Formats: sequence, structure tokens, C-alpha cells
Amino acid sequence: MPGSQRRRVDEAAEEMGTEFDLAIVGGGIVGLATALALRDRFPRLRLAILEKEGRVGAHQSSHNSGVIHAGIYYRPGSHKARLCAEGARLLVEFCEAHGVRYDRCGKVILATSPEELPRLQALFERGVANGVPGLEQIGPERLREIEPHARAIAALWSPATATVDFGEVCRVLARRLVEQGVEIRTGARVERCRAGAWGGMLLETTAGEVRARYAVNCAGLHADLLARRMGLRPAVRIVPFRGEYYLLRAERNLVRGLIYPVPDPAFPFLGVHFTRRVTGEVEAGPNAVLAFAREGYRRGDVHPAELLDMIAFPGFWRMAARYWRTGSAEFYRSLSRRAFVRSLQRLVPEVRARDLQPDGSGVRAQAVSPSGELLDDFEIAQTDRAIHVLHSPSPAATASLAIGRHIASLADTAWDLA
Repeated sequence: MPGSQRRRVDEAAEEMGTEFDLAIVGGGIVGLATALALRDRFPRLRLAILEKEGRVGAHQSSHNSGVIHAGIYYRPGSHKARLCAEGARLLVEFCEAHGVRYDRCGKVILATSPEELPRLQALFERGVANGVPGLEQIGPERLREIEPHARAIAALWSPATATVDFGEVCRVLARRLVEQGVEIRTGARVERCRAGAWGGMLLETTAGEVRARYAVNCAGLHADLLARRMGLRPAVRIVPFRGEYYLLRAERNLVRGLIYPVPDPAFPFLGVHFTRRVTGEVEAGPNAVLAFAREGYRRGDVHPAELLDMIAFPGFWRMAARYWRTGSAEFYRSLSRRAFVRSLQRLVPEVRARDLQPDGSGVRAQAVSPSGELLDDFEIAQTDRAIHVLHSPSPAATASLAIGRHIASLADTAWDLA
């Protein structure tokens, strides 16, 4: 056998000793839930999770309001509507089975002006179509019984809405996966990907090379970049939006549960609102401000390469042209506590600036199309060897266990994993 041919055979033989059947890139709640679903469906699967941070759930999964959404907002028949309802049920069952504290505190959505009444009615009809348990249309008197300090001319009451610490959910998921033999590698950022000679994938990470037959991309804020490294050319691009929070002083005792405005139908964000956390603290926010880094949690965070990549995308400029008024208002509200408080006073008039203290922030991975549209639904793409979760915004944490089952079903159909 000629030397060059022998070397190719030797290299192929070496690569045939792949470590894993499947590697999931991203140790957030969607990646962990996907691993759980795959493990349940294929108990003998050699499975790894690659997480670039030193812990699971470090970004979107733990920088959020912690709401278990009931499914009111989403277009009937959409992935969000179907997976949110199923996911909320599965998540509550998981919390009860594993001792994770959650609080079914309920939520009111307030119409504070006559112009908002048609939108409130449309939300009610969506919620009913989506099977939201116990959803009611209520008036000012009933609202005062539920939230004595809130004011509105009409409202929706969702008693099934709850809150949880999604960071804790991630930690419990990770412990269960490790007990089941799943390997979770932290500090393992995927920098390159290439095809292996045996037909699998070689993932070059900061913690060494990982070999797998198949991969699932759950990289969240970096999902589109990873997809490109893996040979896909997604049309959408992730644009990061920072959401900033305040804490309400506990002694004011103005909020019992969750108080939301009627959202702007042209903008896929829910507006600043009040959320009672499972700890008992009440947070106010978030807004939605364009960030200059994919992990831009502070106003001064700028990642030059990510910023250049964003502004080189034609869809970014079309988005900016479409939403510049809304974006300018969000930016002003970010800089002005007084403007932030005015937004909150539409819901709870007694709130004052002195009642708020700055808290943390989160970054939402918002997919934008080449035409400048802000994608509203979940977006999943497939290739021969990979499944890419390209867009998983809220309510992805609520829906995570259902999303995981959906991905496991796609993998079962596309690949030989038995």
C-alpha cells in the first residue's frame, strides 16, 4: 500500500474512535433541556455538552425575569404558542419532581387607555385559542382585589403565570444529566469545526478537540456565528438588545405578583413591567436597548468585531430605519430614570424614583432578517450533521423542555441514533 494511502487509512481509523455520538454546543437552558430529551429517548447515546463559560446557564438563562409564561401573547399555531403551553406544564412538573421552588403568583395585563382596549381583546382571544388556564377579562374593581396599587380601565388576569429561578433550573438539569452519564465540558468554546474523515464532525474548542457524529447548536447569543463556523449560511443575524432592571424597595409593598402593560404589536418586546421573584423581591423592567456587544451587559460594553459584523449586515440598517422611533425612546428611557419611572407609573401610579434602585441586566438574542424584520417565532434549521437553534427568545426558558423534545424528535427522524 502506498505511503500516502496508508496515512489516510490510519488517520481515518484514528478518527473512527469518536468520543461522542452527539455534541450539544451551549449549556444554557435550551441546550440542557435538549440533552435531557435526547438522553430520555436514547439512553445509550454518548452525549456531551460544550459550554464556553465556567458554568451552565451563564447568559440568557439566568439574566431574565424568571417568568413561567402561560402562553397569552403568541400567534395560535406558532412554535411559540404550542411549545410554551407544553413547556410550562413540563417545567412545573420538573420543579415539583426535583424540589425547585416556583411561585404561581399570577399576572395582570393592563389597558390604561381606550386605544389599548382592542389590543387587550386580541390578547384575550389569543390566550383562549392557546388554551391558557383560567384566563379572565376583568375590570378596575377586580383588578384592585388582585393588585391594590395597579390602575387600568380593563385588564386580563392569568392565574396560571408563575415565576422561578431559571439559573437554579439549569443547575438541577446539569446535575441530573451528569448523573445519567452526560459529559458537561465547561470552558469549551467552539472555535472551529470541520468534517472528520469517517463522516462525523471535529469540533475544535478552547478545552481541546471533540469528535462527534452529530451536533446541536444551542449557542444562543452566538448561534448564527456558530452556524457559520459549521458550514451553514443562515439568512438571519443575531442583534443583541440589552434589558435593564431596577429593584423596587421592599418596604413600599406595591406589587403582589406580575403587572404588565399591553405590548406594542409592532415590537416583539413586552414593555417594562413589574415581576415578583421567587425570592420575594420585586423587579421593574426590562427596557430593550441596542447593545454593542453580544454579551453587552453594561452601557460601556463594546466588542469591535461583533459591532462591525452587525453594522455590515444590511438587515440591521433596514431594522434601524423601521424602528428608529421606538429605539430612540428605549435609549432615552435607559438614560433617564425619570422616563423609566413614568413608564412604570402608567401601571402603578404610586411608584416614585426614590423607590427604585439599579439592579442587573440581560441581553436578548434577537434574530433579524435581511429585510430588517425582527423575527417573532422560534427558528430551527437542519443540515446533514447538525441542528441549529437560530432563534430562541422568550418564552424559550418556559418552553425549554418542550423545545428539547422537539429537537430530539427532529434528530430521531434525521439521524441514526439508536
